[in-house]
Amino acid sequence: MNSYCERVFHQIDVLVGTMTTLIDQLDEHDLERRPTEGKHSIGELIVHISTICEADLLLSDEKTAEEMESYYNSLDVKTKKDGKEQLVRTVNVLKERYASYGEVELWEKTTSYWGISYSRFEWLLEIVAHLYHHRGQLHAILVHTYNQDPSILLFE
Repeated sequence: MNSYCERVFHQIDVLVGTMTTLIDQLDEHDLERRPTEGKHSIGELIVHISTICEADLLLSDEKTAEEMESYYNSLDVKTKKDGKEQLVRTVNVLKERYASYGEVELWEKTTSYWGISYSRFEWLLEIVAHLYHHRGQLHAILVHTYNQDPSILLFE
């Protein structure tokens, strides 16, 4: 694997570790909680987090809106354990794919169904940013909405 990608995947591994620690601090009934009316529940946020690596990989593969909707409808994440397992599975899918890319593939540009074009390396950076964003949301919900201090380091 490209050495730049290896370092990016190290950061993804850190993210996964901290996200699973945050998820572990929740009770199953917390998944139904909706911190802001009209927004995702904690469980829905965990489902989303658990699919980012694979869903964004599919977007980089130029899947259509209909194909993405089908992917999301195929998901079956109902418990904390399901969410953590799905997260690890999708990270492994992403790692496997990126391990197969050479320099040419990494710099190949692909276009999402809504028209944004990135190189595959840029898509990987976008995935990291997406994961950080939602980890921050989960952490903020625990701290500011439920007054739970996760007492974890979010960065190395």
